[in-house]
Amino acid sequence: MGMRHDMADKSSGLDTPAGGAARRVFVEGYELIGSVGVYEHERRYEQRIVVSLELEVRDSYDGVSDELDGVYDYDHAIAAVRSTVESRHFNLLETLAERIAEACLASADVVTVKVRIAKPDVLIACRAVGIEIFRGRR
Repeated sequence: MGMRHDMADKSSGLDTPAGGAARRVFVEGYELIGSVGVYEHERRYEQRIVVSLELEVRDSYDGVSDELDGVYDYDHAIAAVRSTVESRHFNLLETLAERIAEACLASADVVTVKVRIAKPDVLIACRAVGIEIFRGRR
């Protein structure tokens, strides 16, 4: 069984955390309404923002259990995004992304997180504008 586990890690392309396997968990295109921006109309009116996450989590799943407590629950990441976005006004997407990354990394199971934030309603000529950051446990 150990051989199968090693092969799975190599084929996935994941860098495993020291002493264990890793799994990627993603949240793609989570759309919320938030207060983000430096311009007066952005401070006055909330706007749509779209958040995507990719988390590398410690993988303690035994491959047999079908119980939620055996894996990282992505609802924790979704709740971290929602509570961060709703917490206050952010001038910069960069600041919002950093706070989301910190909230995700507060879980001991999360090793790294990529946060992508897009504002789809900023420019008519673009589908969206935004930023992406990658952060790991320090």
